[in-house]
Amino acid sequence: MDAFGHVNNVVFLRYLEEARIDFMFRLAPGDGSPSFSGGSVVARHEIDYVRPLVHRHEPVTVESWVTKIGAASLTIAYEVKDPDQVYVRASTVVVPYDLQAQRPRRITAEEREFLQEYVDDGMHAEGAVA
Repeated sequence: MDAFGHVNNVVFLRYLEEARIDFMFRLAPGDGSPSFSGGSVVARHEIDYVRPLVHRHEPVTVESWVTKIGAASLTIAYEVKDPDQVYVRASTVVVPYDLQAQRPRRITAEEREFLQEYVDDGMHAEGAVA
């Protein structure tokens, strides 16, 4: 919380991180699939704070979807919200990373196929909910 009893802006980054990790690793295709297991790095975060979220015990929903898939990056969009109120709209550019080679890598065909199921570049209809 900040001095006004609101959820601190850094905490929102943690919420987005948890949703992104859930999306990319737990929802990744197939048991034993190497997809997204090599690592990734965040290239950019963009956050619009729409309304303060006051500290409370009830959870909020983090809805996420893909807005762009490039050759070596993807953009994930999010809304942190309740059924009737949006607190944050955000996006993250994620770059798949080869940990052994210590450099970015291209998105594989399997990863692209998985990501395509969650693409919505306009007003999102379906997303992954964390």
